[in-house]
Amino acid sequence: MTAKRFQDLQVYQLSERLADDIWKIVDEWDLFDKETVGKQIVRSADSIGANIAEGSGRGSFQDNKRFIKIARGSLNETQHWLRRAYMRNLLSSEQISSIQIILNELASKLNYYLNSIGNIPKTNDQ
Repeated sequence: MTAKRFQDLQVYQLSERLADDIWKIVDEWDLFDKETVGKQIVRSADSIGANIAEGSGRGSFQDNKRFIKIARGSLNETQHWLRRAYMRNLLSSEQISSIQIILNELASKLNYYLNSIGNIPKTNDQ
């Protein structure tokens, strides 16, 4: 069985959606907000997908799992920056609600993907 290209993984596509949605929001902020919280949140959100991609290209299940764990850390960091942005009135309740839906699904899919790496389906012969 061949591995999927990382671009075809739902978890990767969801990470792209999150990063792109955050980018569009931050792009509208004032310069000070972009230079402080904005850069941090964009980098952490972009890091989720980057780590999924890097892990899939490492060639071993252990390396892939390590990068998915790093992606989960980046997801947590993104949540931190979202909380800071909301508390500083940079995000509306509607924006947070929309992003939260993606965050919840992405967290679930990252955990599922992590647990599935290296699990080979059993056949009737085993």
